[in-house]
Parts: sequence; C-alpha cells; structure tokens
Amino acid sequence: MPSNDPRSREQVLVLYTELAPYVLACLNALVERSDVDIHLVRWPVNAEAPFHLAFHQRITVYDRGSMDDEALFALADRLAPRLVFASGWVDKGYLKVCRRLRAKGATTVMTFDTAWRGGVKQWLSAALGRFWVPATYGHAWATGERQSRYAHMLGFARDRVRTGFYAADTAPFVRAAAGALAQRRTSYPHRFICVARYIGTKGQQQLCDAFAALCNEGRAGDWELHLVGVGDRFDAVRNSPSGRHPRIVHRGFVQAQDMPGVLAASGVSVLPSIYEPWGVVVQEHACMGLPLVLSDAVGAAERFLRVGENGMRHKAGDVEDIKTSLANIVASSDAELLAMGERSAALGGAWTPADWAEVANELLHQRP
Repeated sequence: MPSNDPRSREQVLVLYTELAPYVLACLNALVERSDVDIHLVRWPVNAEAPFHLAFHQRITVYDRGSMDDEALFALADRLAPRLVFASGWVDKGYLKVCRRLRAKGATTVMTFDTAWRGGVKQWLSAALGRFWVPATYGHAWATGERQSRYAHMLGFARDRVRTGFYAADTAPFVRAAAGALAQRRTSYPHRFICVARYIGTKGQQQLCDAFAALCNEGRAGDWELHLVGVGDRFDAVRNSPSGRHPRIVHRGFVQAQDMPGVLAASGVSVLPSIYEPWGVVVQEHACMGLPLVLSDAVGAAERFLRVGENGMRHKAGDVEDIKTSLANIVASSDAELLAMGERSAALGGAWTPADWAEVANELLHQRP
C-alpha cells in the first residue's frame, strides 16, 4: 500500500504534451497503487478539447507554457526523480532534461504513438536516433506493434520496449455498458457515432459523403449518423452538401463524463481516419459494447478489432469502401450487432489503467 510519509515515496517526473482524461486516469492509478508522487509538466490545454480534469492529491501539475528550459532543469534537479516519462522527441527541452537525468542514473522512458511506416523521413530519423537516443532514454513505451518497430529502428533493444502505453479510462464505460447492452437487447439504436476532432486527417467529410450517399440511394434503412467533436474543419464539414443531410447530426464537444451517455444511445462506432497512429476512442467505444467500423489507418485496431467478430475495416479515405462497410452494418440483424458488441466489450475491457500502472511500477524498478 502507498505510504503516508512523503519522505518514503519515490518521485516520478512526467513530461507530457496535451493531457487527456485517459492519461490522467493512468497516472491516478499509479499513485493509488505505488509509493510515488508524480510531478506532471504539461503543455497548455488545447482549446479544441477543453477537458475538465481531476488530479489526485499526489500529482503536482506544472504548465510548460510558463517554464523555460532553465526552469525545467531546476525542477528536475530539485526532484531528483527515480523515473521519468517524456513524450517522444517533439519538445527539445524535455529531451535535455532526460539526458541530464539519465546521466545521473534516473530511468528515462520515451513514450510515443508514432507508427513505423518506412518512409524516407523515418529512415533518416532512425539513423540519427541511434546517435542521440541512448544518451536520452533507457526505455521506450509505445502504443502498439508498429510503434514498437519504430522503437527498435531507433536502437532500443527488444527487452527495453513495452507496448500498451495508451489505456482508456475504462471504468466509467464498463459501468455504463451493462445498462446499455440491456437496453440494446430491447431496442437496438440504429445510430452510427463518430467521435473525433474535426481536422482533415480524421475523415469526417468522407464519412458524411458516404453516409449521405447511402441514404440517398435508399440503402441506409432507418439509420442515422451522429458526430461528436470540434476543430478547424467543423463548419466546413457541417455546412458541406453531405454534412447538411437531415440524418446527420453534428453534436459539438462533449465532456468526458458525459460521453458514456452519448455512447449508450448509439449502435455502432465509426472512426474513418486517414491518419490515426492509435485512437484511444476505439477502446472507449469497445468498452461500451459497440461494434466498430475502422479505417485501415487506425492503429488501435490491432488490439481492439477482430474483423468479422466485432466489426469491419475499410480503406482510409475511400468513400466507396466506407459505404460498403456502413451498408454491411445496416444489413446486419440486431442480434448480430449485439453479439459483435459483446465481443467488443470483452476486448475493450482487457487493458485498464490498473494494468498500465503495473507496467509503470515495473519500469520504476528497472535498471536505467
């Protein structure tokens, strides 16, 4: 059990970019299960995702926007943390802190979700990484297998790479799922739900084009499409010819605590991203017992989608292929969709913040 004496607790420094509720759930789980205090440096809150966040009392939060590199160094020197997590390589100040602390014997962990795709730029990054990575990071914690391959290309030994860095805040979705599944057995909601920021890479325009065409062809049955999120493409998509279709609803931003209720009233989750290294929303929706329709660009499919068992996959950006997947869902019986949703729930609930905290605690006791 965690100690009540702060002098006996290890210090963990987390250098993060944009914080989301699921990350906080994992950090909260770590302090609840281990003798650690967490010091979290984060980038300013994204205006497109203004989440309300509740921090554990043993998590101290710092705003990266008000800290220059010297202030970061001073914080790191004062804390002398045993373990450091840092988001990839985008923040050069974070890299400097990790090099400084690694030289002093701290365990430094690079966390990232960038998938290996084998382009020229990534090959160059991999070649250069072998010069700076060993002095900066001792371990890598990636989201999935394609990210794990990137870590190996950067020079990390296989026993220094973990997967599963992203874990959804599963508890509220699992709690809501039982009632949602029971209600679906009585009356299955014929509603597609897409939750994503409205930016070009998320594919909302292609999804609206596909669904509106399906409706206009008389092949959508009584189904409707709801989209949740905001972003710089919100007005463009909402006001496009397909986005204005009467059976398409643009709901705007929804706070995390309200999302289970939105999902309970939905029947199938769709994520049509053109580029999506992972996608934690996939696990959240799986936990809610929703069948999944994902593009082949969605990294989280490797863990949470079994094609033919709990959902379907389409070619990213291909409107006709999206239509085919949606039409296959519409043609499925409610009983078939229920069975798919139950399979989703089993897959989604198999990786939790508690599991995440167990891996983090193992890293705490790893050699640097």
